[in-house]
Amino acid sequence: MTALRNELTDEEYEEQARNGRPEEGSWSMTDQLLAGAIDALREIQYTLVLANLDKKARKPRRPEPLPRPGVARKRKREPMSEAAAEKLFTLINGGAA
Repeated sequence: MTALRNELTDEEYEEQARNGRPEEGSWSMTDQLLAGAIDALREIQYTLVLANLDKKARKPRRPEPLPRPGVARKRKREPMSEAAAEKLFTLINGGAA
């Protein structure tokens, strides 16, 4: 990787520094293990905060995993429409499809 970086001109190097996307590159096994360790530490910290949180306090959001190259983020679901909710309620309560 260093040899490739050393072959860049100063302009190319600055362009990569400004517009590069390191998260889209390939990661070594060490990078993957480090990301896993970071995720585990964030989860432990989250659990510790929850354990010591006042019952009336607002619960913090669970930490998201560190983005990995080639792994798309989870999309948030759109809320269910009223018509879909009614149909589901009817189905659950023994209504015909």
